[in-house]
Amino acid sequence: MHKAVEPKFPEFRAEAKFQRTSPQKAKLVLDLIKGMRVEKAINTVAFTNKRIAPVVEKVLRSAIQNAQYLSDERNLNIDIDNLIVKTAVANEGPRMKRIRPAPMGRAFRYQRRIAHIIITVAEKQSGAVVKAEATPAPAATTKPAGKTAGKKAVAKKTAAKKAPAKKKAVAK
Repeated sequence: MHKAVEPKFPEFRAEAKFQRTSPQKAKLVLDLIKGMRVEKAINTVAFTNKRIAPVVEKVLRSAIQNAQYLSDERNLNIDIDNLIVKTAVANEGPRMKRIRPAPMGRAFRYQRRIAHIIITVAEKQSGAVVKAEATPAPAATTKPAGKTAGKKAVAKKTAAKKAPAKKKAVAK
């Protein structure tokens, strides 16, 4: 029997399912806010001139409220001002098949796409960034002299220059 282990840095998410837009169009807005602090992300989405932007803003605010509610309920010490948008994805939902009239009594089928929007927020870890910067770069490895001694260095070729065009003789 395994005991559920709480993650050290919990994530909080919100979803908006069955939104009447294509996932491709929703991703245009979601890509703008990935990795941003939530306050800056809300401002960015509020001034984005796309039809799906208000829905994305609503989902983002819902994720922040989920973080606030769950941190109070579980006695977690979460700083709401220190949250970042960890993931923001738009998955494809079911497609609605529709028919459009076509010439000569025919019918053309087309599909209306639907998106599921999922936004995950998490607290920014300042320690993880410091560790990545503090690690020294690996030292350059030296090759054994025996293997490279017999090989000649290859010179890099320069781009060939184009010869000037010849002038045609004018017939008189």
